Amino acid sequence: MSSLESLNVRGSEKLLQQSSPAYPELPAGTRSLRVAAIGGGTGLSTLLRGLCRHVPPPSQHGVLHGQISDLAAIVTVTDDGGSSGRLRKDFNMLPPGDLRNCMVALSEEGDLLAKLFAHRFRAGDGLEGHNFGNLFVAALTEITGDFGHAIQLSSKILATRGSIYPVTTANASLIARMDDGSLVRGETNITASHRRIAELMIDPPASPATPEALAAIEQADLITVGPGSLYTSLITNLLITGVPAALASARGLRVYICNLMTQANESLGLSASEHIERIYEHTRAPVFDYALVNTASFSAETLARYAAEGASPIKADIERIEALGVRCLAGDFAIEGNVVRHNAERVTSALLGLGRGHAAAQP
Repeated sequence: MSSLESLNVRGSEKLLQQSSPAYPELPAGTRSLRVAAIGGGTGLSTLLRGLCRHVPPPSQHGVLHGQISDLAAIVTVTDDGGSSGRLRKDFNMLPPGDLRNCMVALSEEGDLLAKLFAHRFRAGDGLEGHNFGNLFVAALTEITGDFGHAIQLSSKILATRGSIYPVTTANASLIARMDDGSLVRGETNITASHRRIAELMIDPPASPATPEALAAIEQADLITVGPGSLYTSLITNLLITGVPAALASARGLRVYICNLMTQANESLGLSASEHIERIYEHTRAPVFDYALVNTASFSAETLARYAAEGASPIKADIERIEALGVRCLAGDFAIEGNVVRHNAERVTSALLGLGRGHAAAQP
């Protein structure tokens, strides 16, 4: 047994020794769903934390039956800032940050390994600012010679409740055409720009999707896109060759999860329907059956805090959304704190309800 396999076995034994976390039973007369979640950043991690509660732990597959039998995260790999950017430059590897966040989100909550993977060094020459999980993936990539394999090994060590796939293994970079016609290269520079994004492109333009990502989309009963930064977390995935076609022909129910607040140069002033329109401009095909949109109001304190940054709640213009051929699932899907986030439990419950209804209607 290799040392990596040994570590994984010890992690599994630890999970078995813990009391099994409670998660909803599979409703009578229904089958488990295969779910594919597409995105990046904090939005995808938040969603995965809700979805994975309905997936049995790896050690108990075949014994327990959750509402989700297979959960796949399809993750953007165009980040070029922070720890990920440094590793990308130093080791000529794909950025691991968003994938590592997904691993932690899908791992046992409170587990020591999960905390270790999330740890960021606060000091140390060359170490400060680096994330341990990122360094771990970088080391495994050097050992195996394969970034995708390194992600899968890391996921096994963390005993994740789901699979994590980079949307592409191409060393791709983002290029944005801004509203003044200028071109800005690199995700960090695009995010820092004070101009609004008019169009997003990827270099190389024919970056192919990973076979695993395409297979997950094809096999899924439920496919989600979002929440996340409109361009740098969502559209970046949809520029990858093969992904728009896979979404357009998917048999599963395709749901866009709309953000709660507008965001600097990515979505200021855009309504929910305009988010969908911007996505369709890049996919060049309709790829959504439903849009999940928040219609609950926020406190005056939250509104003032976001207004100070030029942000505001995204308008849920339901009639315009439905005019695009997209049905709406509207409701209170937000939770307020220092920042506004989606309520993972409520979003997950709504998504699984849609997914079960769609699956039941299939021949």
